[in-house]
Amino acid sequence: MIRYQRCTEVNEDAVFQAFQIGFSDYIIKIEMTKDFFMKRFFGPEGNQLEYSVIALDGDKPVGLNLGGIKVYEGIKTLRCGALCIHPDYRGTEVGKKLFNLHKEIAIDNSCKQLFLEVIVGNDRAINFYKKKGYEKVYDIDYYSHNNPSELNTALPDDLRIEKIDMDALRTLSHEVQDIHINWQNDFDYISQIDGQVHYGIFKDEKLIGGLSIHPKGKISFLWINSELRNQGIGRGIISHAVKELKIERLAINFSNNAKLLGFVKRLNFTKDSISQYEMYNATFCRLDVDKMNCN
Repeated sequence: MIRYQRCTEVNEDAVFQAFQIGFSDYIIKIEMTKDFFMKRFFGPEGNQLEYSVIALDGDKPVGLNLGGIKVYEGIKTLRCGALCIHPDYRGTEVGKKLFNLHKEIAIDNSCKQLFLEVIVGNDRAINFYKKKGYEKVYDIDYYSHNNPSELNTALPDDLRIEKIDMDALRTLSHEVQDIHINWQNDFDYISQIDGQVHYGIFKDEKLIGGLSIHPKGKISFLWINSELRNQGIGRGIISHAVKELKIERLAINFSNNAKLLGFVKRLNFTKDSISQYEMYNATFCRLDVDKMNCN
């Protein structure tokens, strides 16, 4: 008989085993240690053990739904950070039950929407989510640059670049309120990434731009004051980071941002084969009005 428990009620080994077997035949090969899994998925990814559910057949982990709650773009949101089922248990009620419990967690915690990302081409998962009331709202595209040293660009003399801390970077949040930033690029996420480096561009003493980048080359945040764009400043701050951090390959992903798309294309970034959908369900709460008032 299958039983379902919050991940706070089992040991970390069971959670990791459920993740490993559930993703053993995934579109993208996933290999990681338990320590990396726990640090990443319950760190920057924002999942929390108390909002995550595991399915067990006896003592055998056969399914997992990771969940994390936060206020995302002004709305209290429960994100599905991973849903995976043991290959032998797919097509059973395990996936449906895990997702029903996921919805109950959202209702019990007064969340206003459910949210997840899914890889384009994973049609089985996409169709499952659609049946659960999810709709695709945004596309996440991935780009890379394999020769970033060619971006060598100097900034105008009246601008300077300095390393800044996360608090200083967060002061730019009011500048990007009307721009959708996907979950894995928002300030909460990047503030928890080990080794992340933040740069600020200053004109006189005013912060007019910022870059958050990992030494391995992943760009998480790039913003330049709208009045100063198209002057090579964005290219210049990336060039500065590439030189200082000795970066050999750049990577960036973003959701439906035409200006950023034009920028990376001008810098000769190439589109990667992987892409994702961001899917939302904002109507789930209507199914249980006795538990929560969603107005």
